[in-house]
Amino acid sequence: MKRKKTAIAIAVVLLMISAGVYFYYGVVFKEARNIASEAPDFSVTAKKLLEDYNADPRKANSLYLNKTIEITGKATKETDSVIVLENSVFCLFKEKLNTKMIDKKTTIKGKCIGYDELFLEVKIDQCTVK
Repeated sequence: MKRKKTAIAIAVVLLMISAGVYFYYGVVFKEARNIASEAPDFSVTAKKLLEDYNADPRKANSLYLNKTIEITGKATKETDSVIVLENSVFCLFKEKLNTKMIDKKTTIKGKCIGYDELFLEVKIDQCTVK
């Protein structure tokens, strides 16, 4: 009887250890998406994207949130790793930008991470210039 309880206890401990290993390597170290290689789910203008978020944020989130999108618009602000399109779409790049795009029509691909109500901007992450 004692052997049976010990065997069950060992089996439970091994099951818990294997579940922990799966969680640690399967969830914690999950490989990030490569947005640059993905085909865009949507192609929109910066103005249309902001209009959609201003009209109905929940509906816009259901369309764009965590999706790969291409946004076209005039670059109105620029720093080392950020371009703002039409004063409304904040595009964050992984690497430092070497080209000047201010006041030029630009198409940028990235992942939509939502609407910032404080700055009234749509946030795009992992951007690349098309």
